[in-house]
Amino acid sequence: MTALDDARALLAEFPVVDGHNDLPWALRHTGYDLDARDLTGDQSAHQHTDLPRLRSGGVGAQFWSVYVPSDLPDPVPATLEQIDCVRQLIDRHPADLAPALTAADMEAARGEGRIASLMGAEGGHSIANSLGTLRGLYALGVRYLTLTHNDNTDWADSATDEPRAGGLTAFGRAVVREMNRLGMLVDLSHVAATTMRDALDTSEAPVIFSHSSARAVCDHPRNIPDDVLERLPANGGVAMVTFVPKFVLQAAVDWTAAADENLRAHGFHHLDTSPEAMKVHAEFEERHPRPVATAATVADHLDHMREVAGIDHLGIGGDYDGTAFTPDGLRDVSGYPNLIAELLQRGWSRADLAKLTWKNAVRVLGDAEDVARSLRAVRGPSHATLEALDGVR
Repeated sequence: MTALDDARALLAEFPVVDGHNDLPWALRHTGYDLDARDLTGDQSAHQHTDLPRLRSGGVGAQFWSVYVPSDLPDPVPATLEQIDCVRQLIDRHPADLAPALTAADMEAARGEGRIASLMGAEGGHSIANSLGTLRGLYALGVRYLTLTHNDNTDWADSATDEPRAGGLTAFGRAVVREMNRLGMLVDLSHVAATTMRDALDTSEAPVIFSHSSARAVCDHPRNIPDDVLERLPANGGVAMVTFVPKFVLQAAVDWTAAADENLRAHGFHHLDTSPEAMKVHAEFEERHPRPVATAATVADHLDHMREVAGIDHLGIGGDYDGTAFTPDGLRDVSGYPNLIAELLQRGWSRADLAKLTWKNAVRVLGDAEDVARSLRAVRGPSHATLEALDGVR
């Protein structure tokens, strides 16, 4: 058997739990027309994700991102529409997708041969500075909240914005504590390193990074510094490596900065993936060939993250349908076996790979549930406000 055969055999038993997929946002651009983007068929012309490719990639659980941009004037209704999209997808494909809220649900779905479908809200702006809204999202099935997206919230600093709070404010710490009480995972992707450290100081439950890689390997602010990775064993958390080339390959970081500036010069936002913006991008790339990441590039991050944090604290979060570019060998959700094959060839054991793909992510959600049960026995819902704790009017 080849390494790829071995990888597929392992994934048949311990499939991938992927921490972050932006398919719901990609579907929003169609007006949530699920007939036009029928996941039972090949959608490779439009998106990274469909059911045949999820099956081919050995995906056993997916955290679907219910992301909305942080510059929306009223993000809560749009977040609810994203949640509704995920629910419609699950209802539409019951033979393939299983609704999941708990670690036990994930294991049950694996036993049934279905893909456990969970939700994560990408950005604290989705709670509109309201712990009641946070609880509402949890009640609707959201099982992690990324504390920021690309912009600061009123209570937490983002990795890609100018520092304002110096990490978490008092209200930000109250958000983390209430997430712990609920059993909602604290997601530290996208946040500033100061916010990561404050969250680790505050959280009584394991945290996750739903889609981040190692800053020591690729110096991008979206990645995790070693001092933070070193704290994961004590916290019990999991860092889920991402595949986005501009976060994993240093040459791609530099190229992306130039490409983004070119987009802005043509009147587009640097994150615009519309056909018009992609045409401008393609013309730039023709003049300046894009550095290409590979599965080996991602494996370099995992090697380093295992050395610093340990095998019990690693996972995978590809960020498919949330990025315009993907690495060779990891072009879409069918590519996970290529990464596992690369790691097998580097000497990763079957036991280690089972932790990477399945066991660690399931364990961290279960641990958060255990903490929540203990906390709910001793404290009720928090009614803290931004105004009261941070003096914001």
